[in-house]
Amino acid sequence: MVVVTEYNARWPSMAAAAIAELSPLLPIVEHIGSTAVPGLAAKPTIDLMAAVPSLSSVDARSFSSLNYERHLNGMTDRLLFARWADDARTHILHVVTLDSWPTRNQRLLRDYLRAHPAEAERYAALKRSLAATRPHPHTYTAAKTDLIQELTDRARAAVGLPPVPVWEKPF
Repeated sequence: MVVVTEYNARWPSMAAAAIAELSPLLPIVEHIGSTAVPGLAAKPTIDLMAAVPSLSSVDARSFSSLNYERHLNGMTDRLLFARWADDARTHILHVVTLDSWPTRNQRLLRDYLRAHPAEAERYAALKRSLAATRPHPHTYTAAKTDLIQELTDRARAAVGLPPVPVWEKPF
């Protein structure tokens, strides 16, 4: 079931605490996703993105002491880790390469939505509607694709980048 909640002013401090915990392992970590956009309704999961020189240099076991578990979902351009509490996913950590960092869609979309509150509200309205009508996570995500693609294309164009597909794999 997909749950979308109104913006929680605690999300940035929750992200900052997680980033502080991760910083000895990952010197470059940012808060991404909907919880990183002030005022935006979101699933209450803190998304983080970290950059490393090489994915092969990451020891997945080093994250277990911070309660992050490796999550395999078929994406080959990143490592994904999740943190859970009381059967709910509380954090998602995307580890990507430094060379891809400047062009990461998640970072660009976050910045675009922060700068364009009307577009953020448009996205929030869609998410609320879909959460009520598409309770399965895959159908919820797939139904957001057209708007996410449109907004990401605008975000990329704003920094001089060409459009690219937003999903690394189909839903």
